[in-house]
Formats: sequence, C-alpha cells, structure tokens
Amino acid sequence: MFIFDSLSLLFIVFIILGVIPNLFYMLGYLKHIERKSYFLINYFVFIISMVGVVVSNNMIVFLFFWEIMSLTSWQLILTNYSQKDIGKISIFYFIMTHLGFIFILTLFAIVSNGSIASTTMDSVGGFVANFPYPTLLFIFALVGFLSKAGVVPFHVWLPYAHPKAPSPVSALMSGVMLKVALYGFIRVLFDILYPWPLEWGIAILILGSLSSLIGVLYALSEHDIKALLANHSIENIGIILIGFGIGMIFDTLGLKALSSFAFIASFFHIFNHMSFKSLLFMGAGSILYETGTKNMEKYGGLIKNMPITALSFLLASISISALPPTNGFLSEWMIFQSLLNSDVISHLDLKLSIPFAIFSLALTGGLAIACFVKAYGISFLGLHRSENAKYAKEDNKLMKIGMILMSLVVISLMIFAPIYIKYFDKTIFEFTRLSIYKEIFPDNFYSLHAIGSFGGVVSPLILVLMLIFITFLIYIAQKIFNVKTRVCDSWACGYKTDSQTQYSAVGFAGPIRRLFNWLYKPDVKFRKITINQETASFDQSHFELHVKPLFEKTLYDSVSLFISRVSYYVYKIAHFEQTRYCAVILALLISVLFSYRVFIGEFSWISICLEIVIMSFIFKVLIVGEKR
Repeated sequence: MFIFDSLSLLFIVFIILGVIPNLFYMLGYLKHIERKSYFLINYFVFIISMVGVVVSNNMIVFLFFWEIMSLTSWQLILTNYSQKDIGKISIFYFIMTHLGFIFILTLFAIVSNGSIASTTMDSVGGFVANFPYPTLLFIFALVGFLSKAGVVPFHVWLPYAHPKAPSPVSALMSGVMLKVALYGFIRVLFDILYPWPLEWGIAILILGSLSSLIGVLYALSEHDIKALLANHSIENIGIILIGFGIGMIFDTLGLKALSSFAFIASFFHIFNHMSFKSLLFMGAGSILYETGTKNMEKYGGLIKNMPITALSFLLASISISALPPTNGFLSEWMIFQSLLNSDVISHLDLKLSIPFAIFSLALTGGLAIACFVKAYGISFLGLHRSENAKYAKEDNKLMKIGMILMSLVVISLMIFAPIYIKYFDKTIFEFTRLSIYKEIFPDNFYSLHAIGSFGGVVSPLILVLMLIFITFLIYIAQKIFNVKTRVCDSWACGYKTDSQTQYSAVGFAGPIRRLFNWLYKPDVKFRKITINQETASFDQSHFELHVKPLFEKTLYDSVSLFISRVSYYVYKIAHFEQTRYCAVILALLISVLFSYRVFIGEFSWISICLEIVIMSFIFKVLIVGEKR
C-alpha cells in the first residue's frame, strides 16, 4: 500500500523543508485570516495529503490522497471568499484539477486492467511492452500530472488561483504542490512507462522550453506581485522539464552517465525552486498585508521599513535569477551543461529541438533577471508610492522567523550542494543503475564537475567565500581611506523628483512588451484631461494596460464557447425533441463500444471506415433529420 524507496524519501525530505518554515510563517499570518478553524483544518489536511501522495504505492490510495490534495487546495483558495472574482477563479481551478484527475484515473484503469484497488505502481512495469498504444498512456500521464504542475498549455489557472490564496498557501502550492505533481509524473514514467521512445523525451523537452519562455514573458508584463511570482512558477517548472526531457533522451540513446547528470540537475532545481519561490511568496505576503494591495505600483521604499523582508526577497530574487553563486545558478548551470553535451547525438529531430531548448533557457535566464530587477526595484527601492507603503513595517516575529528559516534553506542548498547531490545521485541510481557522484566530485567536496566532453567546473563554496572576501576588502578600504558619503537630492533633468516621476512597473517592462507585442496583444487604455481644449497639453493623465494570456484567448475561451453551444444543443433536444435525444445517446454508446474494441483489440482501417459510415448514417438520419 505504501512505499518508502529513495524517491519517496527524497520527496518527504522535500516536503519537510518546505513545510516547517511555512508553519512558522502561517502562525504569524493567521491573524489576517477570518475563518481560522476552516483554514487550519484544510491547511493541515493539505500537507498530510501531499505526504500521502509521495508514499502511496497502491493506485487507489494514490488517487485518494491526490483528490484530497486537490480538494483542500481548492478550499484554501476560497479562504478569502470576499475577494473579487473568487467564485469564478475557484471554479476554473476545480475544473482544471479534476480534468487532470480524470486522465490519471483513466491511465490507472488501463494499466491495472480495471483492478485499481489491488494494483501497485511497481507491479505493472512490463505492461507497456505488450500494450498496442503506449504513447496514448504517455499522453494520459502528461495531461493528468502536468496540468497540475502548470505546464503550457495547461498553465492558465495558475496565475489566477495562486494570488487569491492566502500567502502561506500560495507558498505551499507553488513551492511544494506543483513538485508533488511532478513526483507523480516521474513515478509513473519510471515504474510504469519505462523504457521510453525518443519522441517522449523530445515532447517533454519542447514543453519545458515553451513553458519557461511563456512563463517569464507573462511574468514581465505583470504588476500584481503574486501573479508575477505565479507566472515564474510556470517558468521554473519548464526549466525542470528541460532537464528531465534531455535526461530521457540520453537514457533512450544509452548515454547513462549524461542521463543521470540531467536527472540530478532536475531534482536539484525542484528543491531550489521550492526554497526561493516559497521565500518570495512569504515576502509578498508580508508586503501585501502592510500595504493592503498586490499592485507593485503602490509600493516603493520598503527596504527602509521592512529590512528583513527586503533582504529575504533579495536573496530569493538573486537565486531565482540564477546569478552566481546561488543555488538557482548551480542547478541551471547543470541543466545547461546537459544540453551542451548533446553534441554526441546525430539524430535530426534532436539537432532542431535541443538548440531551441538552449535558446529558450538562455533567453529565460536573461528575462528573469530583468523581471526581478523590476520586482525588487519597484517594490523596495526609490520613494514611497503610497501612504500605506510609507508607514509599512515588519509584521510579526513568527512571520520573520518563517522567512529567516526559508532563507537558511536557500543558503544550505547553495553551500551544501554536494550533500544534496549525493542523495539525488542515490535516488537516480535505483532507477538507472548508474552512480555518477564520483564523476561530479572527482577531486574534492568543493568543485562540481559537469559530465561530458564540454564539462565545466564550478565551486559554490569557493564562490561564496570569494564574494564575502571581496565585500570585506571593500569595507576595509572604505575605512582606511575614510570615504565620505554625500547625501544630496536626486537629479531629474530639472524636474521635481517625487514618487510620480519614478519608473513604474509597467514602464520598466515597456521595451520588452513592445518587442513581444505579437504575443501579449495588450488592452491599452490612455486617458488625459486637457487644458483649454489643447490636446498637446494636459494636466492629468491615466494609463492602464491589461494583458490577457494568449492561450486563454485562443484555446480556453474557444473551448468554453464550444462547450456552451453543445450544452445548449443537448439541453434543447433533451427537452423538446426526445427522439433525437435518444439517437444522440445511441450514437455515443456505439462510439464508446467501438472505441473500446479498437483500443483493446487489433487496429483495423476497414473497421474504422465501416464505423465512420455507420456513425455518419446515424448522425444524418436520426440526429440531423430532414431539413426544415
């Protein structure tokens, strides 16, 4: 019923690292929540359900904990039920999470031959070898698990749901829950669907590349701080899948050492993203309840009022931007090394997809730096943009303890990276039967070596010590030479310097937004109050910009419209044309029976053609009928 192998134990440690600092933060945050009992029950059941998912071996037990995790997270989003559009957003999240559940349930029903209650994950390893449509099972796993993880194109719910949840819940959902979904995907890939054809790895690589790019681009356009962080979760899930996709490709081609290195890099980034994203959401929560808004345009100057939040947010921002010597830099460096060592591959499809992944990862890194320069600079630096920001202060000790503990997790992943990598290597060894820890650290504990012909070397501990040493030298030089600090007003080209003349979040992202205008297609509203009817002069102006995600406009809105029309059609014939309604039910029944026969039996084009003719006849005669 339960399993405690290296993969499960790894994710138990992962959940513990994410939950303990969050508990302190949650206890301090609790005073901001009205329905405390309701929140606490769902909060602790949510944590227990995530642990249940990672230790479940029996399929029905896995589905039980998965559903509890979905329902409790949905209820936690509804904690602040008075928020605008909370009902619509919660329904959207409910639909998306249960869409994934249906695909997982279908996958388990097929591989267990209908005996879900008595089948374990590790007992169906040979099923795929005898199954006629293994790619169909892969698609079920892809949609079922990765829709929960927020991968493009199933990501649209994430920037809506996470900002509505209380900040401790946002930190858990983005930092921990999304990776529990990845755990389910990894478990199914290794235990049920292994070995993999080359195309599966390419598909994961491309999905990861698209997710990383689209996530960071939409994050740049946001001025809602929690929506910005939610979009960065899409980006980082994409980075994890890039590493996992190239690992699958190497494994399929028999390059076991390179495969293990890529998998280790992915696991490392799973831990890293949990740490810095949880810390960022904690910082955002502290700011939210001191300023009363998620709009970054109302922040500014918070580094003076909230120094601990500012330092924690800065550490997490540097890490998520993959700047050395942080833990985010180390895992992304390892993923880059995995991609660059693909020169040994001569397959044509990979010659196209791998350069695209390298380009996506490089562009994502640059855009992430720009995004967090905006997020940190607009929020914490400059002048106060509102009265609430001017009088903001650190909230309480428990919330500060939570942020400090999570900062220590971030730092530990940087300084003690070899210890974490050793355990990742042990986990991968159980699946690939190849340990590469000695190849990653051949000389000593301090130098991390990449595997392959283009392998580089980096040392997190030496980088940290050098950074501390250089900072110390600058401080000593300042004292020796008695460098004086001059305080004077900022020069603004002759204009008066105030909060209104500072860079705004929208203005900062303007050049990048115009470059990618074909993707954003923003809704821009500009209004100004003129003086004496002269349009060239104005006393006041108002600029508003809203970006609706492209996938939501093109895919989800279209699907919603189609479902509405079909629902109206079914409603109409069910109430007013009972004969045609019975014909629709008959047609659906025949389709299901035929699909089952084709799915279980042998594929036959003659049978398919005959079925199409029969279904066309039924549709024309019984459903469409005569023209009126």
